[in-house]
Amino acid sequence: MNLIRVIPLLCFSQRSLIKTQRYSDWKYLGDPINVVKIFNEKKVDEIILLDIDATCKNHAPNIEFIKEFSAEAFMPLSYGGGIRTIDHIASIFSSGLEKVTLGARAIEDVNFVREASLTFGSQSIAVSLDVKKVDSTNYAVFTHRGNKKWSKTPLEYAQILQEAGAGEIILNDINRDGMMCGYNLELINSITRAIEIPLVAATGASVLEDFKKAVEAGASAVAASSFFSLLGPLHAPLPTYPSQRVLEKLFS
Repeated sequence: MNLIRVIPLLCFSQRSLIKTQRYSDWKYLGDPINVVKIFNEKKVDEIILLDIDATCKNHAPNIEFIKEFSAEAFMPLSYGGGIRTIDHIASIFSSGLEKVTLGARAIEDVNFVREASLTFGSQSIAVSLDVKKVDSTNYAVFTHRGNKKWSKTPLEYAQILQEAGAGEIILNDINRDGMMCGYNLELINSITRAIEIPLVAATGASVLEDFKKAVEAGASAVAASSFFSLLGPLHAPLPTYPSQRVLEKLFS
């Protein structure tokens, strides 16, 4: 059995599944409930579900929708978007999910990560680091769909979040979002060498070999959006996922 998690990352806005390029240029993909039913049949390892509007529009997680999605899903789920309180996390877990993905709230106040991990266990708390290159050699962390820049480097934030009790880091390179140009292997390697918790490499996958390269660079798991949602040179919306046999062979 494949031991490397290969995770579809589903972004939604107002109950519609969408795909972005560099966190803009939205493309409508369909109904998230229909898509998760397809992924059930394909026996995916896990799904990360992200509400990309919640933080920017300052609205809380849509618990009704999360319950509806969870009721149809046969795999472990993580939800992110608009999570700002311990009560939000409790409500999400009561909806049947196993994990939350914190974003802006974790960067604004690392003590929230510490409180969440102490309350629910670090294994249930992931933090998404959205990073972007700011000059020829340096990266910065951004929140609010890439519109708000923070002071510390991605490596510094990863170490701080680990110390605060985060169970894993999800690394998103904004410049590679939706571009299907491969993962940022150098950045993955530099961060994983500095932390002990798992890192999930996200954004950039184009071919199966990209997953293997990310793991060889240090990632414990891989996530992707376009790779699992768009088919062919015309990028037609169609959920897809490799078989376990193919994944076992890839990582063997």
